[in-house]
Amino acid sequence: MIEVSQLNITVGAEKKKILEDINLQFEQGEMIGVVGPSGSGKSTLLRSLALRMPWNSGKYVFDGKEIIKSGGRGSSKFRSQFAYLEQNPELNIQKTALKNVIIGQAGQTPLIRRVTGMIRSDDYMGAMDELEKFGLLDKAHVKAGKLSGGERQRVAICRALVHGANLIAADEPVIGLDKFATEKVLDTLKNLCKEEKATVITVLPLELAEKYCTRLWGLNQGRLQWDVTGRRLTQEEKQLI
Repeated sequence: MIEVSQLNITVGAEKKKILEDINLQFEQGEMIGVVGPSGSGKSTLLRSLALRMPWNSGKYVFDGKEIIKSGGRGSSKFRSQFAYLEQNPELNIQKTALKNVIIGQAGQTPLIRRVTGMIRSDDYMGAMDELEKFGLLDKAHVKAGKLSGGERQRVAICRALVHGANLIAADEPVIGLDKFATEKVLDTLKNLCKEEKATVITVLPLELAEKYCTRLWGLNQGRLQWDVTGRRLTQEEKQLI
């Protein structure tokens, strides 16, 4: 069980409200689509849930552990459990897919390993297992700069899993991808929920969110307008976003 209570985010000296009084309760293993107009707070919500930005106030409980008690950013010891995938994954284009998976993002691995690219045998096997699981075994030794957009997204997902992520917040992961790559990425995320019981929260166009997600959150002006499970939206609900 994951619980968010009274999440509030403000920015700037004028304390502009980006998210206001967000309350959520959901289970591990769900694939949740976040929809809403531009500027509604979708990306901020994802970064907040992935512990990538501080909360002004609120409580965050994940699997019985109190990650955030009354605002703040949460302890760094929990951060590897929460992955944030940007529209264009931050990969080292000069390193192979395999090394990108193993080395991870800043904060996931010691600086010396990020600089030298050292690989331990157990890390190697774990990374190769994940790459194979997501159909990327033949790309393991290909430099990230030569991968397609969809392949880079799947490498980023593998990297998150290898470093212990239980929750993946994917911010518009299929923007700019063709139909085939889009389906591949979203099928990967959906299977991740079913088979690994990971939680995926992703910003998607409404038609894709309705097709792939088990649950939908609608945001508008920083507020949660509705929380819908197991069905498409009504016209009335669509009008709220």
